[in-house]
Amino acid sequence: MKISRTYLVLVLGAALVGVSGYVLARFIGQGSLPDGLIQANGRIEGDHVTVASKFPGRIVELHAREGAKVTKGAVLIRLDDVQMRAKVDQAARLVDTESAQVEAAHTQLAVLNLEVPLSIEAASAKVASANAAVAKARAVEYEARQDVGRMRALIREQAVSQQQLDQAEARWKVAVTEISVAKASLDHATKELGQAELGWQRIRAKEAEVAALERQRDQADAALAEARSILQDLTIVAPADGTVTTRMVDVGEVVAGGAPLLELVDLDKLYLQVYVPEVQIGKIGLDLPARIYTDAFPDQPFEATVRYIASKAEFTPKEVQTPDERVKLIYAVRLYVKDNPEHRLTPGLPADAIIRWMDNAAWVRPR
Repeated sequence: MKISRTYLVLVLGAALVGVSGYVLARFIGQGSLPDGLIQANGRIEGDHVTVASKFPGRIVELHAREGAKVTKGAVLIRLDDVQMRAKVDQAARLVDTESAQVEAAHTQLAVLNLEVPLSIEAASAKVASANAAVAKARAVEYEARQDVGRMRALIREQAVSQQQLDQAEARWKVAVTEISVAKASLDHATKELGQAELGWQRIRAKEAEVAALERQRDQADAALAEARSILQDLTIVAPADGTVTTRMVDVGEVVAGGAPLLELVDLDKLYLQVYVPEVQIGKIGLDLPARIYTDAFPDQPFEATVRYIASKAEFTPKEVQTPDERVKLIYAVRLYVKDNPEHRLTPGLPADAIIRWMDNAAWVRPR
């Protein structure tokens, strides 16, 4: 039986439509996710840490280049520190000198605190003894003077001889002289006491000197600490574990203070930045759980949490080549990795993510 060409075309067209529909249905069925899950993809990124020097200097050692993994505290760069080491040595010698002066002044102050009270006590004793000598001399003079008076009254009655009167008058003169000598001794002892009491002023002066020397020593200590701090800062260490992503300098270059030298990414603070279509962004909220899958570790999902959702939409990144895809609005979402064991995840690694926005949704792998 002869089949018309039109009929044959219709039959073949229907068959093609059926096959295409079956294939499309299979594809859609494989790519769909259970309700409550959203799939997205992107690349692993991290918070960048810029390493810089507090002070200018010439780079003499460079221990890390692009791609190097470094641990916190590892030496990255050394700047020329010859001059600063000399300043540290000079400051240390000055501290030693000032400390020795302070110690000597403290010793002198301690001696004064012992000597001055003893000197005052000894001088006071001399004053007391001189006062007693003056009192005794006056008593002797008074008795001698009374004797002379009596002798003069008796001489007129010829009851005593002239010789006895002369002897009494001589004793009186000696007693008068003894008073003068005792008074002179008292004056000398009083001056010694005054001189000894000046020791309190010497103590106060020495205390002021000690305080001044201690301030100078403290200033020297501070200068030494500052010099040591600068010397330490000339050795630049990694502020955290990470990977060197950018190097701006090389050995021999002179850098300014604050100029960026290296950039690190902290491997313990990685995140996957994905883009969610506008029609699905309403299902995404902060603190939602997510799982990240990589080709490098297909059987090990990494737990993550939604920590950032862009407040403004943007167009699909220009890497998407299809014109109708490029005009779609999307939102940037960051999924922060909870744990990165053995630092398996690294910046730049492509990854897929499943975000669960319904608590009862069962986890599935990306499709």
